[in-house]
Amino acid sequence: MQKYLLTLICLLLFVIKTKGNDFATWNNNILILNNGLVTREIVIDKGIICTKILKISGSDINFNSEDSKEFSLIINGKQCDGQSGWDLISFVSASDIRKGSGATVKLRGTKAFNGIEVDITYLLYPDLPVIRKQITLLNNSGKEIMIESLDVERLLLGFNYVESVAYTNYGRQKHLSTYVGDWDDPVVAVHSYSYNAGILLGNESPGVLKRTAYNTEYNNVEIGLTHKEDRYPFRKYIKDKDKWTSPQVFAIPYVNSSDPWTIMNTSLADFVRRHMGLRINEIKKRPTVMYNNYFPFDDRFNDTLMVNLAKVASECGVTQFEIDCGWHVAQDNIGKKVSWVANTGDWIIDRTKFPNGLKPVFDEIRKAGMEPGLWISVGSAASASKVFKDHPEWAVRDESGKPVNLHSAGDYDLNTMCFGTGWAGYIKKKILDLVKEVGLSFVKLDLTIATSAYVTDYKKSGCSAKDHPWHKDREESLIVIYEGLFKLFDELHAEAPDLYIDCTFETEGKLQLIDYAFCQHAEGNWLTNIGEPFPVGAFRIRNLTWWKSPALPASSFIIGNLQMDSPEFIHELKTLTGSFPIVLGDLRKLSEEKKTEIRQWTDWIAAMQKKYSYDLYRQDLPSFGEPTEGAWDAWSRINTDTREGGIVGIFRQGSLDDQRMVSVPGLEKKRFYSIKNAPSGEEITKMTGQELEEIGFKVKMTEKYDSKLYELELVD
Repeated sequence: MQKYLLTLICLLLFVIKTKGNDFATWNNNILILNNGLVTREIVIDKGIICTKILKISGSDINFNSEDSKEFSLIINGKQCDGQSGWDLISFVSASDIRKGSGATVKLRGTKAFNGIEVDITYLLYPDLPVIRKQITLLNNSGKEIMIESLDVERLLLGFNYVESVAYTNYGRQKHLSTYVGDWDDPVVAVHSYSYNAGILLGNESPGVLKRTAYNTEYNNVEIGLTHKEDRYPFRKYIKDKDKWTSPQVFAIPYVNSSDPWTIMNTSLADFVRRHMGLRINEIKKRPTVMYNNYFPFDDRFNDTLMVNLAKVASECGVTQFEIDCGWHVAQDNIGKKVSWVANTGDWIIDRTKFPNGLKPVFDEIRKAGMEPGLWISVGSAASASKVFKDHPEWAVRDESGKPVNLHSAGDYDLNTMCFGTGWAGYIKKKILDLVKEVGLSFVKLDLTIATSAYVTDYKKSGCSAKDHPWHKDREESLIVIYEGLFKLFDELHAEAPDLYIDCTFETEGKLQLIDYAFCQHAEGNWLTNIGEPFPVGAFRIRNLTWWKSPALPASSFIIGNLQMDSPEFIHELKTLTGSFPIVLGDLRKLSEEKKTEIRQWTDWIAAMQKKYSYDLYRQDLPSFGEPTEGAWDAWSRINTDTREGGIVGIFRQGSLDDQRMVSVPGLEKKRFYSIKNAPSGEEITKMTGQELEEIGFKVKMTEKYDSKLYELELVD
């Protein structure tokens, strides 16, 4: 009787607390989540929590069968999931600051998991078929617990794997049958040919701890963190009375579509842009064109060269000017000639290169109308640095207890520093001091912190130190290091709100890696260096951007090393406009004619950005697939919120055909758009949105390797 009364009180509290929450209701023992587009019904009965129904409104397809486990993990070596025996504590209304609304189910473990409490939060969003999920674990067991192999989401799909295919690796590659994903799977799509329907599986876990799996137990889906048998296993210790909250995951079911990419370009793109909280979508002032001196100068530069380059960059319409590695020196190397690697850690300005410091150079950059930036290795300290000598205990340690360079397999004089120590506070102060003292606006944070893009031995990762305060072992260090880095980014933004952070793929931890977790804390990602002459380099960049862009915002993709003094730079700049225009090169070689031509294009890019905010959007175009040698490729960057227009890029990559029809969906069907050549603004035709989608306009190129950009402007 007492148990019945407690449950009744909890239900009454739920009704009161969720008043006005249109997306979550409680009926008997069923939590019903419904935003008018997607419905999920979750039953808590007889110690079991399970999703019974997951449907798109108006469709009979159930995307989940009744035997799913809802979540799973290992606690102190024992398997635990939604069927392990749970008492319902309560339901509580849940929301986030980006219009998410739903409920949290609060459970208390019984039997083997007595004293363990699990809060499962489900959020839905307006006008989108998205369900986002997160788990918080509270330890009231009286002793420390160890958790591993956490699946935040466990579903059992309602269609068979035999007639289905998984779209993996940023949703771009097809895979049949069982699939266990890795760090390159922020989104996996499972598509049923028989039902002409499918589901997108989104994972917001960080870096190499990301795991999304399909059909490991016959049609099942798992979204969460790596398992104990994986190469980079997740582990977390939770002390008694403490709690820990998982990363978020999400699912987007869809019907009546034969192409998951269409859903990625619409529902997924809208969710990521409007509700996920990625930094590039949150900031009001976004960079337009950035210069970086890394190529061809490496660390061979001084203040005079930087000022001269900045003058030319400004004349070319560049808006951000970044000084890469080599501006700094370690304490014991002052006055010595050593590599930039051996000068990491102390972040002392090298007075042999900058006799008057960085501020006069930064002042000149600002006078030229640009914002200044610097390269910093966020987790490295050379042996000659004062910080390493003063705090050797902050270094990442291998299994024998020795400091280790996680970044490379070579003998570089580099020590990786651990974010499970006081290092995080030290590097935060160094960056903020530069922001305040020299007016730093942009920071490129680089090199390995937990895993390497270049080391194949997966055991050479994380920190095995036994005396670091915030992790107990190598396995736990991985999540601790990621969380420490994100905390650093958030604190930098709190104290320097306009600071733009570029977190490179090397810091993220694998070759060309980018994911939601990092983009939620850093605006950009230096994805890689591509420097081959036209047409190869430009082609590689378009291919890389096509590959990653269904999942992540293209304007976070910073891809070097195309050079402004290249003979074919205008073609390369057109390619860069499909992601983020980062430019390099020896600008002193540019003729006045070339500077004028480049300025015409950068002014056009800036005008398009001001007019359409195009950089927050990127879409595939019908009949153009992956950029391929001997073919055509294309993209559009249409503002699908205002539908007032945007830009379109078309590229001929060695094709024998000299013309193509280009159709552009996503516009107002009954209204007219002017299609204009870039950068001249000359109108070539005028069409309705319906005509642009169903007929398209003709593009002709006489050269086998050629490119054209167009503006599409709403005119009536």
